[in-house]
Amino acid sequence: MLNVRDLERRPGEMREKDLDVTLDARMGEGLLSVQEGSTLHIDARLESVHEGILVTGEVTGVAEGECGRCLRDITEPVEVEFQELFAYPSEEAFDYVVEADHVDLEPLVRDAVVLSLPFQPVCSPDCPGLDPATGERLQENAEGASSSNADPRWAALAGLAASADPDDEKH
Repeated sequence: MLNVRDLERRPGEMREKDLDVTLDARMGEGLLSVQEGSTLHIDARLESVHEGILVTGEVTGVAEGECGRCLRDITEPVEVEFQELFAYPSEEAFDYVVEADHVDLEPLVRDAVVLSLPFQPVCSPDCPGLDPATGERLQENAEGASSSNADPRWAALAGLAASADPDDEKH
């Protein structure tokens, strides 16, 4: 919560705020998240406008998790910008409201960070993943999956391809 008493109802006034916040709960539920105890740096600018307090800023931190293909541990930088109007209390419904001379950045920052995290993070764009038969990482197994691990359901088609004669095509 940031005190905005000095900005309230003074259009044109502005204040900048740098915050380092230690998380008391994990942000994100997927394979990649910002862990509890991690620190997020928030660089925010608060501007008084007629409708309320306009908050513009950037959040930086580090997300940790595992690759969606090979399950290797990965870390990824989090850098996300946000902008939101915290409206003065009125009869209209707003997502964010100035409450008791304060603005609560936590839900805004949480939404921005969680939505910026990739749904299927990978350790590298060309990560081959895991061998479906052995469960080993294909990247570590240089020869990759051997042809002896071919799915037996395709054996009949493999025999057809081997015996096919291009001159024997039927129309």
